[in-house]
Amino acid sequence: MAATIRDIKKRTGLSLATISKYLNGGNVLPENRILIEEAINELHYEVNELARGLVTHKTKTIGVLVYDIQCLFVGSMLHYLGMELHKKGYGMLICDSCNDEKLQKENLQFLLSRKVDGILVFAVGMHGKFLHAAKKANVPVVLVDRSFQDEEYDCVEVDNRTAIYRATNKLIENHHKKIAVIASNIEYTGRERVKGYSDAMNQAGLEIPKEYCKLGGHSFEHGYRGMKELLELEDRPTGVILGNYNTMLGGIMALNESGLSCPQDVSLIGVDNLPMTQVLRPKLWLRNGCPANGNDVREGCSYAPGASKWRAKRYAGKN
Repeated sequence: MAATIRDIKKRTGLSLATISKYLNGGNVLPENRILIEEAINELHYEVNELARGLVTHKTKTIGVLVYDIQCLFVGSMLHYLGMELHKKGYGMLICDSCNDEKLQKENLQFLLSRKVDGILVFAVGMHGKFLHAAKKANVPVVLVDRSFQDEEYDCVEVDNRTAIYRATNKLIENHHKKIAVIASNIEYTGRERVKGYSDAMNQAGLEIPKEYCKLGGHSFEHGYRGMKELLELEDRPTGVILGNYNTMLGGIMALNESGLSCPQDVSLIGVDNLPMTQVLRPKLWLRNGCPANGNDVREGCSYAPGASKWRAKRYAGKN
């Protein structure tokens, strides 16, 4: 039979109030702490987190809403989030929204019903109305990578616009004038990256033909389809910006199937330094940082800037 707090009381001779205070993170006298810890070890006592949560109103659990758990970027982020939360004594409860805003709203209700202490959100779209229930319940929410157009929340993000601006300029510096982009226009990250591309092209006085902008969702399928369409153009681009990791994989597959070569026929720039990029052909040059001068690109047939350092800010999303 599992040991209880009353067993610790019998072993130590201390009051239930003192033992409970220790178990819930309160300060007790050093000699009492030693007695309690010895009893816990001898009795193999395990804290009933559910019972403790009823008392402290804390579950030591963080809910994580993700737009697509199959996305390698999301998987990588979950790995590091899990490690950091573990260091603080927290666990994760992950819900996959499968790029479905209705499911995302249902997942939020599920997390709230489990009384999570806070929620990290990798949002599906650009609108944050679905999070009103979390505000009403006074559950803290932090957005990761994607902000909203219509709601203000704390957000941890990267400077997507600057990263793609510098990536596009790298192609321009290497004498490319016909530069295309394959990216998302349905969520914050993609739109910011397209803005960076447009900023660089406009600053250089370069034309952006409509057929050079392949906008959809950040997915393998969109990257594949967009690249095939670009390579079939009579006046095809000489350089292509690929908006994220999944898009990059699809675009490279389409390029390989076409029989064309990189960089002889077309130069590529991708985003996100994830493991698979190390085994792809054409070989990719990657970086994680976005230094002030943007001049740390090494020689290679393609280059993928990380979207600069993560930054936290309060973001209203109305630009």
